[in-house]
Amino acid sequence: MNSNPFNNRVSSLSGPARDIVPAILSDTMDMADAAIGLYVETGGSVVLTTVQGETRTVQVADFSILPVGVIRVHSTGTTASGIHAMVLE
Repeated sequence: MNSNPFNNRVSSLSGPARDIVPAILSDTMDMADAAIGLYVETGGSVVLTTVQGETRTVQVADFSILPVGVIRVHSTGTTASGIHAMVLE
């Protein structure tokens, strides 16, 4: 029987994400849950809005991890693909 070390553990910003979900790109809608970071499979530009409300454009390589709080990944200007949100929920 496998035990789950995350049972009875409080989520923490300094700990690992609880799940990773495909990011839905949108220029108008925030993600359902803020991400504690993004994982990008295929590099390119990522246009995002941080939890501070700032819109940023970053260039990433294949298989990149962006350790920044994100509430939105924009469709306009984003050329990277396979973008996943690391979430605590």
